Amino acid sequence: MTRYDVFNGDADGLCALQQLHLSEPDAEDAVLITGTKRDIALVQQVPAVAGDRVTVLDVSLDKNRGPLLALLERGVSVRYVDHHYPGEIPSHPNLKAQIDTTADRGTSLLVDELLAGRQRAWAVVGTFGDNFDRSARRAAEPLGLAPEELDLLRELGILLNYNGYGATLADLHVPPATLFARLRPYADPLAFARCDETFAMLRAGYADDMARARALTPEHRSATHLSMLLPAAAWARRVGGVYANALAQQAPKRAHALLTRREQGGFLVSVRAPLAHPQGADALCRQFETGGGRQAAAGINQLSERDYPRFIDAFLAAFREP
Repeated sequence: MTRYDVFNGDADGLCALQQLHLSEPDAEDAVLITGTKRDIALVQQVPAVAGDRVTVLDVSLDKNRGPLLALLERGVSVRYVDHHYPGEIPSHPNLKAQIDTTADRGTSLLVDELLAGRQRAWAVVGTFGDNFDRSARRAAEPLGLAPEELDLLRELGILLNYNGYGATLADLHVPPATLFARLRPYADPLAFARCDETFAMLRAGYADDMARARALTPEHRSATHLSMLLPAAAWARRVGGVYANALAQQAPKRAHALLTRREQGGFLVSVRAPLAHPQGADALCRQFETGGGRQAAAGINQLSERDYPRFIDAFLAAFREP
């Protein structure tokens, strides 16, 4: 029997997996399958056969439906934990699904619930990384952390999330599987942040990329909407999603869209619904081919030049005050 662990390469996926690996003795020998944050068609890479076990974390069931059904029919047991739009969840004896699309609840918190809070600090890191600050602070209350410790967990979550963005693994500072290997020995995320050189390296890269982003001028800015174009550069591909999160925190009543130009033409899109009413980002992005995500934050992997005006019109028509 082989165990396969399939996970999104962002903070939520990494921290969900870390919680399981710290809690389950058989996890050490698992085969890991992951990619960049936007590389979510991961289940098709699993070569599992009858009797094998697969855990899928933080990738949309709707985007992996065909390969998932194939695994189930081959006699593979699948545990699926996620918070993205799933479509219809299959009913199958080999599938155990915990899927919750509540706007402020990520996969790390769903795993925390499965584990009854045994690795809560890592759940807090992943929740901060997904830009759910209020939920993260609420989850951290039983830990009794000092304010500076909570701030460090928040920074770690942001940095892990930042590292996941990019068109290819070459854009990232650290491939997600390698980054997980660095996290794995640390039961305490504060120890990782204080002791592992990876943290300092990500902190420096984040500061440099964010400074470049802050120097740009928005294409559109109003009380309710902001859109911005980023150049076709590795730093822009790395920072687009986390810069959108930062902007959302600064203006919680405003929706944000960051469009990064692709080398091949068109745009990579990150959308954030207003934090004050965090719904609708996934519905907007699913209007476009390669679009998807969750209610509060979603994206489009490839928006064509000809669809740019249609996207802007749809973006400005969305996220009105309820």
